[in-house]
Amino acid sequence: MTATGSTWRNWARTETARPARVERPATPSAVQRAVRAAAAQGLGIKAVGAGHSFTGIAVAPGVLLDLTDLSGLLSVDRDTARATFLAGTRLHQLPALLAPYGLALANMGDIDRQSIAGATSTGTHGTGIGFGGLATQIVSVTLVDGTGEFVRVSESENAELLPAARLGLGALGIVVEVTLQLVPAYVLHAVERPESLDEVLGAWEERVRAADHFEFYWFPHTDRALTKTNTRLPADAPLKPLGRVGRWVDDELLANGLYRATCALGTAVPAIVPRFAKIVDRVTGNREFTDLSPNVFVTNRTVRFKEMEYAIPLAEVPAALAEIRALIDERGWRISFPLEIRAAAADDNWLSTAYGRESGYIAVHRYYREDEREYFAAVEAILFGRGGRPHWGKMHSLGAEELASIYPRFDDFRAIRDLLDPAGLFTNAYLRRVLGNPSAESADGRATHAFPAEG
Repeated sequence: MTATGSTWRNWARTETARPARVERPATPSAVQRAVRAAAAQGLGIKAVGAGHSFTGIAVAPGVLLDLTDLSGLLSVDRDTARATFLAGTRLHQLPALLAPYGLALANMGDIDRQSIAGATSTGTHGTGIGFGGLATQIVSVTLVDGTGEFVRVSESENAELLPAARLGLGALGIVVEVTLQLVPAYVLHAVERPESLDEVLGAWEERVRAADHFEFYWFPHTDRALTKTNTRLPADAPLKPLGRVGRWVDDELLANGLYRATCALGTAVPAIVPRFAKIVDRVTGNREFTDLSPNVFVTNRTVRFKEMEYAIPLAEVPAALAEIRALIDERGWRISFPLEIRAAAADDNWLSTAYGRESGYIAVHRYYREDEREYFAAVEAILFGRGGRPHWGKMHSLGAEELASIYPRFDDFRAIRDLLDPAGLFTNAYLRRVLGNPSAESADGRATHAFPAEG
């Protein structure tokens, strides 16, 4: 995220905003004051973390709350392995904060630049059929609602709201604190290998269920898959990390440097993309190492891109990818970015892409200087046709009517949204598109819920 003067833009450069003002609260009370001031002035208000969403979910035309300073570890309960963080804390800060307590996140995605609140509110996830997205790790969340009151949601307070508040799209209020259920720190044994795409797809469910964490990348115009299999080990397992030079060569020189050159050249001369895809496929992704979990899960990505990702029923992945592969060949597109394929457990968060079903994820990307519209639209049609649900923080075209048809608790979530934010203080163009307009404000301008208000 960058904010130059009064202009804000997200990391992918897909969204910009010119907020009426920018505030940088450092405490929950400061967030509360900002919300009350915005409401009194008739201004909308939105919180932003790292700006890593590709959609307009965090665009703030009124008051932009930059939560960078609302950061840090508030408390740790060693007996329950739970820790409470301020909402703006970045995921990459967690390993150092948790190391003294011997704790870690149960699962992570491959990017850790996001804030805790931003990552959970948009449905960020990793891979592993035994693990849900980051929001499933939330056991308590505190937010400031549309009336400027604190609302605590946990297993013992307003518990009926927890399936909505864990993954709230920023529509229920400004999240200020999050309590996570953690696990003892652990080590991952990583095996990364290029394999036949057809063989990987043929054994897709078997591979997913046999591993703690399995995913693969497919470079269009090749017949190979770059597989990544991570096995969980105790924290005292011997470490065999990648050497500093080896990691730099693999992750910076090849994965970022060579890849950036491929994308840039491919934008100017699309015909060279298939040749370069085969080169990148041959020189990357053949290694084995053992390291602390954050060092294995996370990959440093410096090549800027646009992304769309859909969750589909787990068994649909091979057929869907085959259809996408045929589509690319048929249209003659030159796609320089690989597709990423992952899996996750079913969960009970109402707006989770994995709500009620084990899910496979197919993510497509385009270099940020390329026009993604035709490619994304065609792939979206395939994935939506197979029961797909779009990642809330990544590009898609669906509106409230379509989304209501694929989320069984969609109307329940909207009812909670209207209860906590009756005047639509936290809405914006994106949220109006995906959720519809909020209900009318109550007569006195305040929500009429029965939740305890604490200042």
